Amino acid sequence: MNYWLVKSEPEAYAWSQLVTDGRSAWTGVRNYQARNHLRAMKSGDPVLFYHSVSEKEIVGLAKVVREAYPDPTAEEGDWSCVELAPVSPLARPVSLETIKGDKILKDMALVKNSRLSVTPLTHSQFARVLGLAETKPAL
Repeated sequence: MNYWLVKSEPEAYAWSQLVTDGRSAWTGVRNYQARNHLRAMKSGDPVLFYHSVSEKEIVGLAKVVREAYPDPTAEEGDWSCVELAPVSPLARPVSLETIKGDKILKDMALVKNSRLSVTPLTHSQFARVLGLAETKPAL
């Protein structure tokens, strides 16, 4: 099992919208490294959902429900998307400030390479976020 973090501006696509939709294609990724991360995702992999820009916090737990396929929003190029479904909101959102100050989380790609919208997590990082969020995985 792999662990992931996806980022979205809440004004563009918020956690609450994923919950309302029940599942969604994660389209529009136009960075090669992030695309390769999408292609590495497997069904059932847990995904942390991060609100970027205005909120800067991890707010929910989702899972991959469909592995990589061609992104239907791409007009040209070799781009992929996956489908995600919500699992549960975090009991307590985990802020970027908390992440940067935590010895286990400070080396997350979210901190080191903040431009990527899809990043892998280690098992330790994933477990630490859930611990800080006081959330038990319901995968």
